[in-house]
Amino acid sequence: MVNVFGAVTRQLSTRRLAQNSGFVSRGLEEFFEKGQRLPEKKDSTGRSWAASELRQKSWEDLQKLWYVILKERNVLASQKEECRRLSIPSQFFSNKARVVKCKKTMARIKTVLNERQLAWKKSQEEALKQEKEKNKEQSRKIAASKLSATATTETSKTPASEPAVPA
Repeated sequence: MVNVFGAVTRQLSTRRLAQNSGFVSRGLEEFFEKGQRLPEKKDSTGRSWAASELRQKSWEDLQKLWYVILKERNVLASQKEECRRLSIPSQFFSNKARVVKCKKTMARIKTVLNERQLAWKKSQEEALKQEKEKNKEQSRKIAASKLSATATTETSKTPASEPAVPA
């Protein structure tokens, strides 16, 4: 029984899962850019994502982008803390522009996801409203058909008038 348990745990090993998925966990190195505590030179970075670009992305892409940017913010926070720890003046090393880009992109991702959520809620309410209208119309038709059925049965039950006898 112990051997079976050991075999199962070896199959579920996170290291094995990481090897199969292509993910390599580097531990604390992931909090530093290019494995350095502080970069040697200032790299040029791109711009923040525009909301119009983010609207075209799928849910999965937005989620991946969120975590990439979150990781970038963590790297920048680690660098800032390292500068503080080493007493490096902020004028010599500052990543404020990159932090602002990250914050803007994250805010825009939240905005796009909120827009999608509101659109989904609106469509759900609209579908529910249409369903209620459809049910009301069906109940009106059923009531009208019952009413006409009772009216026809009542006319058939009334005695026919006897022919008039000439006097």
